[in-house]
Amino acid sequence: MFSTSQGVLQPQLIDISHKLDSRISTYPGDPSFACIPFSTVEKDGWSVHSISIGSHSGTHLDAPSHLKRNGKTVDEIPLNMLIGRARIIDVTGKSASSKITWKDIQSHFPHSSSPWRIVILYTGWAKYWGTDEYLSYPILEKRAAEELIAREVAVLGVDTLSPDAIDGPDGYGVHEVFLGADKVLVENLNLTGLQPGDEVMVSFLPLKLAGCDGSPIRALAWKERESNTGATEALEES
Repeated sequence: MFSTSQGVLQPQLIDISHKLDSRISTYPGDPSFACIPFSTVEKDGWSVHSISIGSHSGTHLDAPSHLKRNGKTVDEIPLNMLIGRARIIDVTGKSASSKITWKDIQSHFPHSSSPWRIVILYTGWAKYWGTDEYLSYPILEKRAAEELIAREVAVLGVDTLSPDAIDGPDGYGVHEVFLGADKVLVENLNLTGLQPGDEVMVSFLPLKLAGCDGSPIRALAWKERESNTGATEALEES
């Protein structure tokens, strides 16, 4: 909440998660999602569902232990690492299966340390969610990931299935760089309610799954702006 001369203002939140249902895009070979009635109001007097989901389904977080032996699990990631100011970088000019290079994004990082610990790549691929097109997406080159880590970026978010290609010749280079450095990846963001170039506050909190390598998240963004009267106003919910 924010105090102003007119009282307390509650910022409106923008949901940057995809809805979980039977039509979600899933990494090939991963478990499918299911939400099945277990009890019903009509039969039992209350409603309970049985949920089956992979740890990397939907909008989700990759913990270091996803690839790194003895890496941090979801429940061990510091929460303050997952809430903060983020820069949304425009890479919408990239086509399916093309590479996002360090040259494409380095102008946002002119100094040895990034002003943002959370960086999000906006490809525009969220519009293909749930379709075959979603599985052919722009990928990030390994060198770009190394440069981001060198500039102390702690969380990389993407609006695609992964920053690495599916069974690509370069393997899982971005995963190895970020998770190997005990950092975090966030995948399958739904950025349709935001604009490339935005600077926003985000929250990427996972379920507290003991010993788990990833978790679905309810990703949120919010942004404040100054009104003509000088009071802080919340960004309208998209």
